[in-house]
Amino acid sequence: MTRSLRCLIALLLFVYNSAASGDAPRPNVILIMADDIGYECFGCYGSTQYSTPHIDRMAKRGMRFTHCYSQPLCTPSRVKLMTGLSNVRNYAAFSILRRDQRTIGQYFHDAGYHTAIAGKWQLLGADQYSKQFRGKGTWPQDTEFDEICLWQVDKMAERYHAPGLWINGENQQFGDDQYGPEICANFLIDFMKAHQDEPFFVYYPMILVHNPFVPTPDSASLTSKKRQQNFEDMVAYMDKLVGRIVQTTEDLGIAERTLILFTGDNGTNKEITSTLNGREIQGGKGLMTDAGTRVALVAQWPGVIPEGQVTDTLVDFSDFLPTTLEATGQAIPLGLDGQSFLPQLRGERGMPREWIHMYYCPRPEQTPPQQFVRDQRWKLYADGRFFDVEADVLEQHPLGDLETGSPEATAHTKLKQALAQFPSMGQSLLDFGETSNE
Repeated sequence: MTRSLRCLIALLLFVYNSAASGDAPRPNVILIMADDIGYECFGCYGSTQYSTPHIDRMAKRGMRFTHCYSQPLCTPSRVKLMTGLSNVRNYAAFSILRRDQRTIGQYFHDAGYHTAIAGKWQLLGADQYSKQFRGKGTWPQDTEFDEICLWQVDKMAERYHAPGLWINGENQQFGDDQYGPEICANFLIDFMKAHQDEPFFVYYPMILVHNPFVPTPDSASLTSKKRQQNFEDMVAYMDKLVGRIVQTTEDLGIAERTLILFTGDNGTNKEITSTLNGREIQGGKGLMTDAGTRVALVAQWPGVIPEGQVTDTLVDFSDFLPTTLEATGQAIPLGLDGQSFLPQLRGERGMPREWIHMYYCPRPEQTPPQQFVRDQRWKLYADGRFFDVEADVLEQHPLGDLETGSPEATAHTKLKQALAQFPSMGQSLLDFGETSNE
């Protein structure tokens, strides 16, 4: 054996033993979720109406999912994403995250990660909600985030210009020349710089692009009242901030050990109409249709995720928790509804989902729940309505009289069996009577 060969073997053994002993750096995770934006608003999904060059670049350098589904509204999506559970198991009330829930921040903190969150909270029950909900949810620090910069924790305030934000335990009021989304992005960038040599988890539930539709600092007119134009400007500014986060990982030299996931929390506001591939799409926020639940999902992890890939893998919002845990070497706890899509991110077949389940009851004290299961094409509601969504995206023509052995009959049987696995009603709701505020 030559000396050079012995040196090579020794080097390989050193690398192997270092990795096995835990010396290899654990990957960072940045989970970004924009507010109120459907898949139709992104260039990488075919839009020519909106400017999203940074997210489009992520898609070119990584992977784009064509079948990612959120809940139809913000709080239900946040609860699902943070806990890995269907809303049927743990959703309490709008603006509330139950205090007994174990969340993504806690998993990462307990695994030794530095953790930060910035953007929109809406999980405590702020002061604008009725007494029966106010303060009944979860404080952000109780979910084990080390650094916190959030809008709408215990108080409602402006979110864009002259914002009021809750920063590490204190409410702070900013001046007219300050822009809330920019403050949050800067906060996270400073956190990343401070912990560039250590594993970190960043959760960025963005403030943009939720109404009110007002000009951004980059808008041509800072006094514009044009709702559609202001929304398009807000989409561009959201993309700009995502680009700054991604660029920071490159500037710090940590991009190759950082998984970045970008998505949206529900469909676009109903006041907004977009054009995609020659078809007009009215925003469907709050609806169970594709317009309310189908969202973008773009993932980047240089050297791990193959470049320029597009996948029709089904992704449910409960899947983000197990995926990020597996990506960082953590054990996936039993009892989750979520399923890791890490194999698909790596370009492997894995065992992709055959269906997703959605339980939607944002205000249990007021309205009955809705529920469905679906795959990429077929969709079955708990009330029996069955659709070929691929051919009937607006769900105007429910299918009936299914021919035995036909593709639709086979799909119906599969989805009916899946739906039977879930309770028909939420199990643990708040007491909606008059309660104390303690």
